[in-house]
Amino acid sequence: MYTEEKSNGMPLLGEKFPEMHVNTTHGRKVLPRDYKGQWVVLFSHPADFTPVCTTEFVAFAKKDKAFKELNTQLIGLSLDQVFSHIKWIDWIKENFQTEVTFPIIADDSGSVARRLGMLHPGKGSGTVRAVFIMDPTGFIRLILYYPQEIGRKINEILRVIKALQASDENHVSMPADWPENEIIGNKGILPPAADMKTADERRDLTNCYDWWFCYKELP
Repeated sequence: MYTEEKSNGMPLLGEKFPEMHVNTTHGRKVLPRDYKGQWVVLFSHPADFTPVCTTEFVAFAKKDKAFKELNTQLIGLSLDQVFSHIKWIDWIKENFQTEVTFPIIADDSGSVARRLGMLHPGKGSGTVRAVFIMDPTGFIRLILYYPQEIGRKINEILRVIKALQASDENHVSMPADWPENEIIGNKGILPPAADMKTADERRDLTNCYDWWFCYKELP
């Protein structure tokens, strides 16, 4: 399904996440190797001690348990140094009674941000609000980029993890706004018919709007 061909530019959907040695608030880590077998949400923020980023980290921290229940590891990143991250998460705990328990990468050299295309021309030295989702085998399954002035909706990232896992487990595609799609609700969309025989068999099925649009219940 996915290829391990290496790209000279920013890694793309379906490619293996490039191996990176990083410094974090939890010590030295190797991505994605140290998280093999887990889903990973790697997200960058422009800078510590900034208002929008603070609201995001409080929101991520409060949803950390929900991510963990989906076998998903959160990892933050900015160009700040480790001591800045530590001081900031202490400040968040003191002021919002919220503990940030996931690691934060200290990319003070900018090497990770440059490799992942996280630097925003014309917006100073901070990173954009990027999101990379990796599956348990280290392949990139989703990439999102937000401008610095717009905070992310954390529930949407959580929804995407659930949708990717349901898609993989049931060999289906997921409709708009799943699991609350206005046409088929929380059902999954079957792959297109691969031959004429299958297409003909689907025409009269009750779970098909047409041979190319069929769906099924999910567990």
